[in-house]
Amino acid sequence: MFTLGCDRAHLFAHPERELTPDEQLRYEEALTQRSKGVPTQYITGHQEFWGLDLIVTPAVLIPRPETEHLIETVLPLAKQLKAPNIADVGTGSGAIALALARELSDAEIHATDISPAALEIAEANAARLQLEYRAAADGHLERRLFFHDTNLLDGLEAAVYDFVVSNPPYVGESEEDEVQLEVRKFEPRHAVFAGPTGLEVIENLIPAAKAALKPGGYLVMEISGTIAQSVLRLLEDWKEVKLTNDLQKIPRIVSARKPV
Repeated sequence: MFTLGCDRAHLFAHPERELTPDEQLRYEEALTQRSKGVPTQYITGHQEFWGLDLIVTPAVLIPRPETEHLIETVLPLAKQLKAPNIADVGTGSGAIALALARELSDAEIHATDISPAALEIAEANAARLQLEYRAAADGHLERRLFFHDTNLLDGLEAAVYDFVVSNPPYVGESEEDEVQLEVRKFEPRHAVFAGPTGLEVIENLIPAAKAALKPGGYLVMEISGTIAQSVLRLLEDWKEVKLTNDLQKIPRIVSARKPV
């Protein structure tokens, strides 16, 4: 499908199709890259997330199905609000911000990342999917999705967000040998490893989110089972703290509400 630039139906409908010499070369080059461990998504340049076709490059973490649990956690809460204001910290490919933008037509979303290269990918995805703008009451288009080259929530106005969401780096360097070789070798290290324990980014994100959230606002983060209990301790002074397991019964999403 990648070599021919076609969909699955076309591929199966034309079993007699023979590759041209150029197509054969492209196919063999792709196989060579894959045999070296390069993730398929980086070879094809695409990954599906929440029904969205996202561009991905080695500048961004490959979106995972487990992260969709974060979207599932946010949506029922956000739909209770009119025009929720959301910050997506460490947006990478823009997967979380764009999924929320598609589902919440009245939301204003600010996506941040410390990597200019990642932000370029996120903005390209937003433009491709036509999710940056919405129609205003007067018929004009108004922007509702903004991208910021910032560190965590620095530079953003305080106490204005209803939600701070994030899939931060949460793997400890001590766990490196347990991480898939493909991830260690090819995905951006700063998007995977947080430091020696895996808590380093989250320890900064929690107080930054608390300052940026409105009273009663929510922080929703992806985490790992390894650090789940430590994260719960960091959230002891928050309300309605909840852990959500992924399909393998591993703690994957934590949500917490800022006290009113």
